[in-house]
Amino acid sequence: MRSADAPGLSGIHPAEKPILAFDTSGPWCSAALLNGPTLLDRRHAAMARGQAGALVPMLDALLADHHRGWHDIGAIAVGIGPGNFTGIRISVAAARGLALGLGIPAIGVSLFEVLAAQVAPDRRMLCSLEAPRGCACAQVLDRGEPQGTPCLIDPAAPPAGLLAGARVVIGHRAADIARALGAEAVAAVPEDPAAGIALIARQRLRAGARIGERPAPLYVRAADAAPPRAAPVPILP
Repeated sequence: MRSADAPGLSGIHPAEKPILAFDTSGPWCSAALLNGPTLLDRRHAAMARGQAGALVPMLDALLADHHRGWHDIGAIAVGIGPGNFTGIRISVAAARGLALGLGIPAIGVSLFEVLAAQVAPDRRMLCSLEAPRGCACAQVLDRGEPQGTPCLIDPAAPPAGLLAGARVVIGHRAADIARALGAEAVAAVPEDPAAGIALIARQRLRAGARIGERPAPLYVRAADAAPPRAAPVPILP
């Protein structure tokens, strides 16, 4: 395993080549193409289902419209959640497969990180994302770096100590959470997720992210469906 702070065989650092980013963790299919610090294009389609069939055609069209091929990509960036279980699995599996087939790094980025970078990247804050049944997924980030393990909360009755030193709450039902904990509030939702994911991934690559690490889904809540009775198919490391 080698780190991304060394250029590949082409002599070009992965962060300076096109980065293809995508996310299907919510009711959408989102993609973006970043070239160095420049966002070349973004695509976003609202959809409650069907992302598995829509993702690759969207990526194909995005690359073709900018006269790029799959082998022009320097890295894959993917949203790892939290969000819809099936959607997260679709995008993470696609990212891992593309990275393996193309021999390029795949960088996983959470929606907590996208939200923090969008609102206040230089502060310590509690980020909140909408979850089913009136709940929220919450995690503290300090200057964009996740702190501790994310958890599922009731926004109307958040647990004491949740802020962990943060003074502001951003995201879903931020006002309710902040009121209960005596903090400031900023209402926001992750906007244009794939573009944010691409920019964060480039920062990580420039900082020396490990090329051989594989993105993994970020699940905060338990699955809604009952687990299958049959033994699961083993996944190779």
